[in-house]
Amino acid sequence: MSITAQSVWNNCLEFIKDNIQPQAYKTWFEPIKAVKLTDNALSIQVPSKFFYEWLEEHYVKILKVSLTKELGEKAKLVYIIKMENTYGNKQPFTERIPSANRSSVKAQDVDIPLNNKSPELRNPFVIPGIRNVKIESQLNPNYSFENFLEGDSNRLARSAGLAVAAKPGGTSFNPLLIFGGVGLGKTHLAHAIGVDIKDKYPEKTVLYISAEKFTQQYIDSVKKNNRNDFIHFYQIIDVLIIDDVQFLSGKSGTQDVFFHIFNHLHQNGKQVILTSDKAPVDMQDIEQRLLSRFKWGLSAELQNPDFETRVSILKNKLYRDGVEMPDDIIEYVAKNIKTNVRELEGAIISLIAQSSFNKKEITIELAKQIVEKFVKNTKREVSIDYIQKIVSDYFQMDVDTLQSKTRKRHIVQARQLAMFFAKKFTKASLASIGSQIGKRDHATVLHACKTVDNLSSTDKQFRKYVEDITKKLSV
Repeated sequence: MSITAQSVWNNCLEFIKDNIQPQAYKTWFEPIKAVKLTDNALSIQVPSKFFYEWLEEHYVKILKVSLTKELGEKAKLVYIIKMENTYGNKQPFTERIPSANRSSVKAQDVDIPLNNKSPELRNPFVIPGIRNVKIESQLNPNYSFENFLEGDSNRLARSAGLAVAAKPGGTSFNPLLIFGGVGLGKTHLAHAIGVDIKDKYPEKTVLYISAEKFTQQYIDSVKKNNRNDFIHFYQIIDVLIIDDVQFLSGKSGTQDVFFHIFNHLHQNGKQVILTSDKAPVDMQDIEQRLLSRFKWGLSAELQNPDFETRVSILKNKLYRDGVEMPDDIIEYVAKNIKTNVRELEGAIISLIAQSSFNKKEITIELAKQIVEKFVKNTKREVSIDYIQKIVSDYFQMDVDTLQSKTRKRHIVQARQLAMFFAKKFTKASLASIGSQIGKRDHATVLHACKTVDNLSSTDKQFRKYVEDITKKLSV
């Protein structure tokens, strides 16, 4: 059998998979593509420059060992970085970097002229008439890295946050986009990065603002005819943190002004941190030129915390509040409230309050009552696992069959329906949905959703499938 780039890389992956954590393998090795093999040099394609830097910093030894096993002592690794091209050419930018030889491709943008004749800086956070150009960070000091506990669900985002806080504007994580569902800690992490930067670099101007407030300030600046002052104010920020950036959706004027502010900050080595409830690929009504810039740095997803992380979060919360609680009760709450951190902490606060107001001891019985009420009164976000189970049961197959590689029509349709409902009922990214439903990529999920939409409008029987499953998931 002839040796190909793919076969060599597959063998390397087998070795790497056995020697690192599954989550790390999924995050850093699954997205890599083998491109070509020339003599002893294997070329691999990575999604961005930050990806290359992370591999070089954390996995260069294991890459060297695995490649040497396959190609001998003279083995070489060549990185091909596929970069986003936002200038209308059809060919993507590529950048070839031999291992341990770094270089970069820098995109140039034309900034808009400011024509700012007023020497006085208008600060949108200061009441008119009060002369004060000091910029308050608007950060909440209670949100810190200390109380943002690490787990598999947030390790990448937290690690990137720490790297940015140590060297704002000086890493490849610029912008850093943190995305995920409600109550998973996006805002907490964004504040924690800002707070840490202020501690380390007191001279830096750090500003946290919601996209909604940013939009309102922009509208006010247009009404008052001082749009350039508004732009000028944001261009002097060293670290700009914008929360819920998906709120800019459909607001072309605000997107345009943010585009120019972003370019200025990025070109001048300033740090931009964004949060969103969805990945860039899933954002609707955001201009392509902005989306492409969101992808320049790192998009890190926060997922639902696993059981161990939920237990740690509860223990940390209780410790900070000076409350003692038996382990079996903590584990009961963690086992039964799975969707997000906010609900988890809310349940434990309710439990403490009930115990204290009614002078009752905290028991498993009391915990059951609180959790039942809490879960009942909280809108449940359907999980991808639950969707796969409902769809599999409906078509009388097991989940393994649904996730399998088979191309049998009825199984393919069931899998496509699972992907369609995962996109509809959860806030997971397309990539996350694909990886959980049979290790597919985001393009497969996108195709599945389009197929379900088309079949629903043309096939009566298929439409009934969609209606039946929708009812089951909406209960």
